[in-house]
Amino acid sequence: MSEPSTVTGTVGALTGGGPAPTGYRPGRTLPLRVELARQFRRRRTQVTFGLVVVLPIILWVAFSLAASSPPGSATSLVDLAKGSGGNFAVFALFASASFLLVVVVALFFGDTVASEASWSSLRYLLAAPIPRPRLLRQKAIVAAFLAVAAILLLPLVSLLVGSLAYGTGDLVSVTGESLGFWTGAGRVLLGALYIAVNLSWVAALAVLLSVSTDAPLGAVGGAVMASIVSQILDQITALEGLRDYLPTHYGTAWFNLLAGQIDWGDITRGVFGSLTWALVLGAAAVWRFERKDITS
Repeated sequence: MSEPSTVTGTVGALTGGGPAPTGYRPGRTLPLRVELARQFRRRRTQVTFGLVVVLPIILWVAFSLAASSPPGSATSLVDLAKGSGGNFAVFALFASASFLLVVVVALFFGDTVASEASWSSLRYLLAAPIPRPRLLRQKAIVAAFLAVAAILLLPLVSLLVGSLAYGTGDLVSVTGESLGFWTGAGRVLLGALYIAVNLSWVAALAVLLSVSTDAPLGAVGGAVMASIVSQILDQITALEGLRDYLPTHYGTAWFNLLAGQIDWGDITRGVFGSLTWALVLGAAAVWRFERKDITS
């Protein structure tokens, strides 16, 4: 006898009216563990984490094949990176922060809703019924976990590879300041966390694009393109103070963490600016998804 009411409730949830299924609890739909396991099984997740793990090894091989700078020449970033495991991790983070990690964040967040729409499974998820705000929230939480894990995994693997290859000496910054290995490792990981927060605006923009299109690559590419454009505009000195409002302006502020005495000014401004952009774009994503007609 419960089958007709369940069907009626499901159809009602899909069309926006009618009773919900018997025993239906919105707070128990789409558990995080289910969505996380589902995302871990996806090939794109496995390839992304595999690339993050392999990248430090590729850099080490490249350094091994590259010729050393001639005596008396200025110290290059590569020579500095080969000084210790900490320096190697800093180089890996610096080389990947402006593009690779942007792609990683955009990939996990831009794929949230658009992929379900492209598979024609979004309407069935909402017919479960899963409330739209909960669906978006659960997917965003899982995407955030995966993105932060990937960002932190890069310096962790880099520290391991760099330490095995170049030892656990002091981390030496470009200004000549030195930090002990464990202190330097902690600062590098803190820098990775700053990058994760700084890229929160990319995450929010990717979600906004994801709920606005049925093409996952369009959402991912749009967020990456916006980051590239912002970085280009940040190089135009004629914009003067307007550059401070660009979301990428304080993208390299994490370098301040490598100093003996940390200057928190740009770091604080970078965190505040990124979170402000993320809040605005995230609110726009929720608004758009609540009013979108689901046809796929």
